[in-house]
Amino acid sequence: MTGDLINKTACEIVDLLKTGDVTPTDLLDALKKRIAEVDPAVNALPTLCFDRARDRASVAETALPRERGPLAGMPVPIKDLTEVAGVLSTMGSPIFKDTIPDTSDILVEHLEANGAIIYAKSNTPEFGAGANTFNEVFGATLNPWNTSRSAAGSSGGAAASLATGTAWLAHGSDMGGSLRNPASFCGVCGMRPSPGRVASSKGSKIDGNLGQEGPMARNVEDLALLFDAMVGEVPGDPVALPRDGTSYLGASRSGWKPTKIAVSRDLGITPVDPEVADIVEAAARKFEQAGIIVERAHPDLAEAHECFHSLRALSFATGMKPLLDAHRDLLKPEVIWNIEQGLELSVNDIIRAEQQRADMYHRTLAFFETYDLLLCPATIVPPFPVENRYVEECNGHKFDNYVEWLAIVYAITNVCCPAISIPAGFTRENLPVGIQMVAAPRADAQLLAGAKLLEDMLDMVIKTPIEPRAGS
Repeated sequence: MTGDLINKTACEIVDLLKTGDVTPTDLLDALKKRIAEVDPAVNALPTLCFDRARDRASVAETALPRERGPLAGMPVPIKDLTEVAGVLSTMGSPIFKDTIPDTSDILVEHLEANGAIIYAKSNTPEFGAGANTFNEVFGATLNPWNTSRSAAGSSGGAAASLATGTAWLAHGSDMGGSLRNPASFCGVCGMRPSPGRVASSKGSKIDGNLGQEGPMARNVEDLALLFDAMVGEVPGDPVALPRDGTSYLGASRSGWKPTKIAVSRDLGITPVDPEVADIVEAAARKFEQAGIIVERAHPDLAEAHECFHSLRALSFATGMKPLLDAHRDLLKPEVIWNIEQGLELSVNDIIRAEQQRADMYHRTLAFFETYDLLLCPATIVPPFPVENRYVEECNGHKFDNYVEWLAIVYAITNVCCPAISIPAGFTRENLPVGIQMVAAPRADAQLLAGAKLLEDMLDMVIKTPIEPRAGS
């Protein structure tokens, strides 16, 4: 029975929970067995909390299935940047390697109220910095398609758990592509929602919107199922949006079709590996089979690099200066660099970055008056060797820092658009490539409908979950 459950979709699992054909405890048993079988090869879920999960499952099972919330007792892992009460929460940092919080993040409380059962924490880079999931506490998460390669990040543990069948759904977060990059590298789906859709606990900058919490899953419908359980306002998050009655799972199944879409190989701002660009453009052209107009185009995002680097550095300085002062010797060099970059910003630098962001935002709004969706690569390279801390070069272009290779995703972060990465194809080395689909701000339902349409047209031959594949 375990194998049968692991291979089912999340939507199928929730249906079984609601009919009483399986219990939350059955699912936890299946996951524990699967984790023992495959997680040692990838290191996706380094912290397990099955005792806590079984206690929650026992309570859930005293209620009728329809009374357990929309997830009905579905197990969900939480990224190790987000606190879960009574569970080791390290942020991937030696500073917090022994930290067990007394309270959970708002996001976790919201998910649990909607029927999620937390059973694990997924691996992440230190403080989510850098799109390669490794840290000094738990080590590296490896790519299930080739364990010599990176799973990307910073939601790399979440993505690898989905790809290997140690999760049906997973939580992640995204500032510079941290939901989209690992989804691309691991052959699953990851969505950065419109700012405010998902409430979370706020730290030092309560109105910030560069970072967003979001859902990950093996397919678009499953992702929409989790998204439905994540959305909604909570008083502890002053910028969270109220539910508006939209069923995002319903939107993914609506059959909506765009009239005209744009495809870009590089958004005009970054080098892209030609094989990746070819795979993505071929996938985007599938829309033509449905009578949809496909044109090469993208909004003007020329200021993306300077704008994002300044605002990201500001967020690091705002949130982490006390850690630099007290624990400099325990921080990885990339984090130190980012904090110091933020501390060196002048008021004029910040004003310039905010104005650049506003200008790009308004140009993007105008772009979506012509196009329903924008498609482009989710990452500019296939999965790279895990020992490389980041991508230093692409197509002869050497990047100035460890963040610049992420421009194709952080440009979208700048302009507050919802974006999703879904599998688009495979390289000659049989490594996954994701296509990033972007919609206008607040058009999350339209985005999910378009993603489901393309997913159906692509009909990927190789499905997840897979057994980890050793590589060299």
